[in-house]
Amino acid sequence: MRKISLIGLAMLIVSIPTFAGDYLTNTNQNAAFLRMIARGASIDVDGVYSNPAGLAFLPKDGLQVALTIQSAYQTRDIAATSPLWTMDGQNTVRKYEGKASAPVIPSIHAVYKKGDWAFSGSFAIVGGGGKASFDKGLPMFDAAAISLVNTIGQGMLSPNQYAINSAMEGRQYIYGFQLGASYKINEHFAVFAGARMNYFTGGYKGFLDINLKEGVAEQLGAEIVKKLMAAGMTLEQAQQAALQKSQQLNDAKLKLDCDQTGWGLTPIIGIDAKFGKLNLAAKYEFKANMNIENDTHDITAPDAAADFMAPYQNGVNTPSDLPAMLSLAASYEILPSLRASVEYHFFDDKNAGMADGKQKTLKHGTHEYLAGVEWDINKLFTVSGGYQKTDYGLSDAFQSDTSFSCDSYSVGFGGRINFTEALSLDVAYFWTTYSDYTKENVRGLGASIDKDVYSRTNKVFGVSVNYKF
Repeated sequence: MRKISLIGLAMLIVSIPTFAGDYLTNTNQNAAFLRMIARGASIDVDGVYSNPAGLAFLPKDGLQVALTIQSAYQTRDIAATSPLWTMDGQNTVRKYEGKASAPVIPSIHAVYKKGDWAFSGSFAIVGGGGKASFDKGLPMFDAAAISLVNTIGQGMLSPNQYAINSAMEGRQYIYGFQLGASYKINEHFAVFAGARMNYFTGGYKGFLDINLKEGVAEQLGAEIVKKLMAAGMTLEQAQQAALQKSQQLNDAKLKLDCDQTGWGLTPIIGIDAKFGKLNLAAKYEFKANMNIENDTHDITAPDAAADFMAPYQNGVNTPSDLPAMLSLAASYEILPSLRASVEYHFFDDKNAGMADGKQKTLKHGTHEYLAGVEWDINKLFTVSGGYQKTDYGLSDAFQSDTSFSCDSYSVGFGGRINFTEALSLDVAYFWTTYSDYTKENVRGLGASIDKDVYSRTNKVFGVSVNYKF
């Protein structure tokens, strides 16, 4: 049995999705977000991220800390239709199932308030946050393998004579350390200024094997010899040419083992306006310029692939900016025990650098619309729920097997248990429903017979322990 071993080059740009927010931005940093979603005008410890200016309006001085653990699970599936899968002109569908898991996503938020000042800090996974794996590879890998087989095999191999086995996985984390200060100007207005240091780390591994079934290699060699002799070669010449073809199968190996790291700084400003039962808040995060640098441990490829492999050489930098983000929010106390909030997010993706400048292919930046309600049943229990709709402005040129997104809506619910005046516990469940995205003529074979349908699911469970010292 003859084997061709390929490592998928495009793994370097595999996107491990965030669980709420933009392509590279996690907005779910506290269980309070998961259970209510619209927290951009909250005046609580989770405001360290969602509404830092509002921390100046905390009712009591002192230190507050929140420790959060989230568990997130996603599926990222592709249904690929192409005549390539049979090479007989008949459309077939292959399904590729990807799984992304982050069993433990920790974060900590803390604020110390003294008079009109509040000083806050946090440590969280602000982007990525898990490991994605495709146990059966991706359509682009299979299409490349089939093309290779037909080129070297001179069209004499049919799909029932070989098998393609592939798998890949990647990990991606963006750690964020944030510090800032809030100041209450008067009874109605407070402001915030701070920054977040972002550190990116990722890694990718995978394989694709083409296995010729038993006896096929010998049969292929004989067919090539027969074909070449019919074209005028001698037996010896034809056998030598067939041997070279066989050697091509052995030599056509691509291997890649590459880690990536990078960092960027996000300046942050905010303002909060409080008028009795109505609270208004805004936050702006500036773009973080971030370049991801390759730490390539192994890179092996034929000379013909040298140009393609160049971006993955050791030390090469790829832009992966964190986009500027605007948050506008309002909350209203309908009753002393009942509060409602609405919120809007805009991520300026079209002006955030990405690999190959693909941000320019987006129709617009990401728009998010959020709403939530919270009800105090009594002094012990609070329940809440929320809704979020996300519109990415996607285009066919932006989407690929290794990096795709889908517009969505999310629902979250949960509650808070107030054990004492100082100690409380938030528990929440959050899930997302995605709209399938169909990309046609993916492999250039005609829109009606060649398409990929991208789909996703997402579920997150979170717990936060809050303590006031």
